[in-house]
Amino acid sequence: MQELQNTTNNIVIAIKEFTRSIDSSNDYRGDISSLIQVTSNLELVNLDYWERLIRSEINNNLHSAIRSKWEIWFQPSVKLTWLGIVHGDGYKREKSLRALSEGAPNAFFLALFVRRLNDWVPQVRKAAREALPSLIKSTAPEHVAEVLCMLLLSWHSWGKMEETDKQIFLDMVISEEISLLLKSRLISSTSGPMPLLLSQTGRTGILDNHLNEIASAAVQPYVRAKAYRSLFEGRITWVESRKWQWIDKYYGEKKLIPIIAERKIDVQIPFLELLNKSAVDRSPIVRQVSAEFLIRNIESLGIQARIFAEKFAADKSSNVAEQGKFVLRKLNEKALENDIKN
Repeated sequence: MQELQNTTNNIVIAIKEFTRSIDSSNDYRGDISSLIQVTSNLELVNLDYWERLIRSEINNNLHSAIRSKWEIWFQPSVKLTWLGIVHGDGYKREKSLRALSEGAPNAFFLALFVRRLNDWVPQVRKAAREALPSLIKSTAPEHVAEVLCMLLLSWHSWGKMEETDKQIFLDMVISEEISLLLKSRLISSTSGPMPLLLSQTGRTGILDNHLNEIASAAVQPYVRAKAYRSLFEGRITWVESRKWQWIDKYYGEKKLIPIIAERKIDVQIPFLELLNKSAVDRSPIVRQVSAEFLIRNIESLGIQARIFAEKFAADKSSNVAEQGKFVLRKLNEKALENDIKN
C-alpha cells in the first residue's frame, strides 16, 4: 500500500513538472521525461487507476498553469502527445494517437496506447489500430514483450477489443527476439500467472520451438507441467473466451464457463525422451503429468511400462504413487490374461 502511495505521489510531482515546462520554447509540448522515469519500472497492473490519476492531474494542473502563467486572453494550444491518449475527450484521444510519430518511451506508455484498442469510442479504436504497426516497429522489443504479456493475461476481459485486433497484434509482434524475451520470462519468473501466459501464447507458434527448454528449465512447476502436457499431446490449448451457461433456470442460476481453443504444434520429440525427463522432475505436479501419459500409453511401451510404473509406485507423492500402482495392476491383469491364454 505504501509503495502504491509513493508511486502516486511521484506521478503527481512528475505531471506538475510537465505542466510547468510547457511554453513556446518547446512548441507547448512540455517535457514528460520525469513521468517516463517514474513509470519505467512500474508493473503493468492497475492501469485504470493510473489513467484516471494522470487524466485528473493533467486537467487540474493545466487549468492552474493557464491561469497563472499565461494571460487569460492568450491560451496556447497545448500538445499533450503521449498524455493525450488518456484524455477524457475522445476526439483528443484520437487526435493524440494519430499525432504520435515515435516509438513508445517505455512499456507503460505502450500499454496505455494498446488499451485504446478497447476504448469505448469506435473512432479511437480505429486510430489505435491504424497507428499500431508503425509504433510497434519503432518501440524497443523489451517494451513490446512486456506489454504482450500484459495483454495476453488481460484481454479476455476487454469486451470492446475485437478478435481480429488480437490476431493483428500477435502477427505484428511475432519475431525471434520477442520469442526469446517471452521464453526468458516464462523460465525465470518465480511468481505470477505464467501458466496462463504460456497458454495464451499458444495462439501463435512463437514459443513452439522453446517448449522443450521451458519444460525442463522453468522455475514454476505448473509452467513445466503445461509445457510437458503440450509436448505429449502435440497441441497447446488456451481459454478463448467465456460464456454464460444456465445451471438452474428456475432459480436464475448460471455460471461462466471457459471456451477452450487449441492449436497443433509441430515439435517432434520422442515420447520416451519426454517420459524420462518428466518422470524425474523435482515437482510431483509434473510427475503426475508424466504418470498420466504413461497410463495413456501402456499398450505401446512394452517392458518400459513396468519400469516406469514401479518408479511411480514408489514416489513420495501419494497421487503419483497411486497412478503408478494403477499401471502395475493393469500390467499384472494383462500378464495374467496372457498366462491363462497360453
